[in-house]
Amino acid sequence: MQKLPKTALPTQDFIEEAAMETAGVNVMTQYLTFRLGQEIFALDISKVREVLDLITITKVPRTPEFMRGVINLRGSVVPVVDLRLKFGMSATESSLNTCIIITEVQVDNETVVLGALADAVQEVLDLDAGSIAPPPRIGTRLRTEFIKGMGRQQDRFIIILDIDRMFSTDDLAWVKQDEAAEGGPRHRSICPERRFPEGLPPVGA
Repeated sequence: MQKLPKTALPTQDFIEEAAMETAGVNVMTQYLTFRLGQEIFALDISKVREVLDLITITKVPRTPEFMRGVINLRGSVVPVVDLRLKFGMSATESSLNTCIIITEVQVDNETVVLGALADAVQEVLDLDAGSIAPPPRIGTRLRTEFIKGMGRQQDRFIIILDIDRMFSTDDLAWVKQDEAAEGGPRHRSICPERRFPEGLPPVGA
């Protein structure tokens, strides 16, 4: 397990290596953990393309409240969601540690690239199956279908999200409408490989 300094984000080599390890036959799975308020959440690292510092987000009219807008990522338009609003919290506020996690989400058998706002990225950690409990029936503000399980690390719990179940076709209908208006898809394909900003210190540096 490696701690991330406040200014460090996962590098391309680190995430690609982690994704390959996750794809193998191994009881351990790697997760990218991040913070929303006082709660710690995690995503399977194979769902993460990159992590960005907070950049300008352009609001799109007539979209759900949790849809903060879009960003320009290397010439591609990527929708950005506010996970705090999606989970019934207050809106994410800009800070030194606020970041955008670029993820790949499966919606109706199609891959959609989304950015997810987080208060801070924390670390990449390994969890084995024995450290993950089923989603709780009560005691969480989240719908249980959004949760893959509850990870345990020492004396804390980590909410492991199933991001493929968090967004419906209706949630992302405006994305397809926008694509149709522009004459083709603009949101789904950023690049064929995982990419990370250059010049970032490696994890654990």
